[in-house]
Amino acid sequence: MDELTMADYQPYTPPKRPSGCLTGALVLILVAAFFVGGILFDRTVLRGNLLGGGGAADEVGLNDALLDEARVIIQENFVDQDAATTAQLQDGALAGMVDSLGDTGHSRFMTPRMVTDQHNRTAGEFEGIGAYVEMRDGFVTVVSPIDNSPAQAAGVRSGFIVLEVDGQDMAGLTLQEVIDRIIGPAGTEVTITFFDPETSEEVVLTIERARIELENVTWAMLPGTTAAPGPTAHVRIAEFSRGVGDELGAAIAEATAAGATSILFDLRNNPGGLLDEAVKVAGQFLPADTVVVLRQDAQGDVRDERTSNDNPTTLPVVVLINQGTASASEIVSGALQDHGRATLVGETTFGTGTVLNEFGLSDGSAILLATEQWLTPEGRVIWRQGIVPDEVVELSGPVQLTVPETADELTAETLPAIEDTQVLRGLELLSEE
Repeated sequence: MDELTMADYQPYTPPKRPSGCLTGALVLILVAAFFVGGILFDRTVLRGNLLGGGGAADEVGLNDALLDEARVIIQENFVDQDAATTAQLQDGALAGMVDSLGDTGHSRFMTPRMVTDQHNRTAGEFEGIGAYVEMRDGFVTVVSPIDNSPAQAAGVRSGFIVLEVDGQDMAGLTLQEVIDRIIGPAGTEVTITFFDPETSEEVVLTIERARIELENVTWAMLPGTTAAPGPTAHVRIAEFSRGVGDELGAAIAEATAAGATSILFDLRNNPGGLLDEAVKVAGQFLPADTVVVLRQDAQGDVRDERTSNDNPTTLPVVVLINQGTASASEIVSGALQDHGRATLVGETTFGTGTVLNEFGLSDGSAILLATEQWLTPEGRVIWRQGIVPDEVVELSGPVQLTVPETADELTAETLPAIEDTQVLRGLELLSEE
């Protein structure tokens, strides 16, 4: 099963705290790891020139005798014998092989426990603060809080950098180690010190962990949009998990039956997910056999992913994007933009780029390895650039996003006064269709 993820679109440099040698998962939910098995997307281009076709393979196998010689020396002489178990050294050797590629924080080795934990969490065992995080320039950085999560309620925002957890400095820890300190049982509290790049100040928040309920596809008819050309349905995808393509199709059908004549498609703060679901989602708007994404491997060979839906909606569409839009949501946004199917409104997205494949090992561990880069249908490289909207609308300061879940709080009179100017501009464009 194919999956996607992302990295940052621009570096952040906090005024203090040394960068540790941080490695670990790509994008994780602080209630759960977002990916398990299959293909994942990230934006790192490997030092070995991933797209240029790397050098010839080293035909010399590993020197097992040399490795065992090093193991014996360590186990017989290292001062902390408890830390020199064979299992510990083996895991370290495997991790070291992947780390030697220079794809720090992206391609990585996962122990059996890490693999199992991620599978369990992705299956729906969500307890924590509810935020997506990643490694960014040596710092654990918030990609986006999950809607209606404790993190969002506490004021956690995209771009926040984790400095301390319960008073312990996180410098030098891996991403997995930082996550392990933040997640925990529902009802317990964790105090996190963040650095806010926008204000260059530290923010200390005490957050009560909870069980996170994710509703991936939501929609609502926006009040006050019944005048010509007709009602607008606000449709939102929170993440591209299994079944989202079909759920979106059902939501569009319901909205159309309810009288919707246009769609405001909200992909803001969507960290991505499954590649095949991204193709299905794009297929709800594009004709069958339309190219959604190009995948280029280390040899420069390119293959495409195409839609297969014979009955896509023809309603006018505006797509809302922001800095938290990444991975699968960028693939959909880029495809709709390249094919002229929708107008994109908001902010430049994160910028995804490389594909990671999970290779299972015989003991239950796994290696996540960058194997491809993705491009938009027109061949645009999004790495370090992101998807640029057709109309740039930046929100001024912390603004509560208008989402379908809160539509019942709006009226025809209050909608024009909301702070979410991205929604308002989207509605203006749809009214001109």
